[in-house]
Amino acid sequence: MATNPCPNPSDPVIQTNVSPTLDGLFRRILARQPDAPALLDPLNKQRITGQPPKRLTFAQADQAISALSAHFIEAGLPVNSVIGIQLPNTVEFMLTVLAVLRAGLIVALLPQLWRQAELTMALNRTGARAIVTTSSIDGVNHADLAMNAAAEAFSIRHVCGFGDDLPEGMASLDLALNSGSATTRAVTLDGRRAALISFDVTIDGFRAVPRTHLNLIAGGLAVFLESRVAQGASVMSAFTPSSFAGLTSSLLLWLLSGGTLALHHPFDGDILERQINDDGCDTLVAPASMALRLTEMDMPSRLPTLRHVIGLWRTPEQVASSSLWTCEQALLTDVYLFGEAGLFGACRASDGMPAPILPGPHGAPRNVPGTSVAGETLLTPGGTLALRGPMVAVAAYAPAPPASDSLVPRPSRDYVDTGYAARLDRSTGAICITSPPSGIVAVGGYRFLSQDLQEWAKRLGQGALLTALPDRLSGFRLAGRAQDNARGREALSELGLNPLMVEAFRDRAHPV
Repeated sequence: MATNPCPNPSDPVIQTNVSPTLDGLFRRILARQPDAPALLDPLNKQRITGQPPKRLTFAQADQAISALSAHFIEAGLPVNSVIGIQLPNTVEFMLTVLAVLRAGLIVALLPQLWRQAELTMALNRTGARAIVTTSSIDGVNHADLAMNAAAEAFSIRHVCGFGDDLPEGMASLDLALNSGSATTRAVTLDGRRAALISFDVTIDGFRAVPRTHLNLIAGGLAVFLESRVAQGASVMSAFTPSSFAGLTSSLLLWLLSGGTLALHHPFDGDILERQINDDGCDTLVAPASMALRLTEMDMPSRLPTLRHVIGLWRTPEQVASSSLWTCEQALLTDVYLFGEAGLFGACRASDGMPAPILPGPHGAPRNVPGTSVAGETLLTPGGTLALRGPMVAVAAYAPAPPASDSLVPRPSRDYVDTGYAARLDRSTGAICITSPPSGIVAVGGYRFLSQDLQEWAKRLGQGALLTALPDRLSGFRLAGRAQDNARGREALSELGLNPLMVEAFRDRAHPV
């Protein structure tokens, strides 16, 4: 018998299916505690976007989600249309994702540092019908970026944004929130349907990676259960949500715990500490390099409410050599990220050492027998780490068929090769991740093909060089050289390239 995950089974507009969805998870919490705090903005949001911070209950969040959903429906976007979202780590991000899904649409995550070239490629690749942004983020005019990218993406029919001083032709979502439209349409809420598209770079090039509601919930459960986060937790997320890992460790963690999600736009250490204390946060989600720095401070006196720390490793090959976790007050969970392919977590024991990762199926929590399988790690014949399980979108990473006249199809592959070199430890049998994928440069959460760096450098003329140098914290850092670095920066900006490439040509005589 099918069950209705919504609090109002008599709703004639929304048809539901037995499969859980993100909107279904939200509605369950809404029915239990409509007046409980749900979403909290960064304290310094005024500086980031020019808008005052918001603090919403579940009932207020539901009204905002419904108003935004009505706007997308009234804009004429058909069911299953793709909407690109480029927003900072504020409540508008979470509200927009849930509103897009409530309207029966699909979210495409557009990283904040992407500029016109990458935005245009992603929008064209997915056939996006709309794009959502904000007027500015940290002084950068993202509204103009969105308009310029939309002009080069022929599928785009609607451009909208939050904030003031939006360009002509961009619809205001703040007005949509104030109007409170109640427009709805019949949508089958099925967890097996596509919900989200994120973007990855592999040795074979740029990839769009679609996932269903069930894939997202599986990723969220892997983090939620392994980190032992309690029901009703107050979660502080200081990790940008424009990736599969970023979304599952914030939005999904919040929906699964049924508590409060406070957001911090990375990074301001003083503001982060103040917000954790003011909001009584017991769980912190942050990049692992930042999380490990908590061992250098007096946590009991400075962060007395913190009990769980979730450190996300964009450079999983560095986990084994990381420093000890010596804060007895809080549990640390290492979450290994492999681009957009997938993730897994491992909670550290009392000795503070990273937990050994054994090949084969693993549950969540990892070391508790009898738990459901969260995923599986395995070594490929080529000596690389592979993932499979309910969160892994295998089809998105399927190798291209060979140029052959054979009518015999290649056997299907049920795992994704991450490209990370790995081996088994002879004494323990644990997996040792030794190096990142060859030919790929990862700078923080952004990936580039090394050959692409050279292609872009060639556009600056003879003698220009753009290369990647090893970096302990971010994996790599970019460094560039041109006959005139200032003109090189201007040229790359005009080409619409990521600021990481542009700033590689900064003048080393003037420290940044």
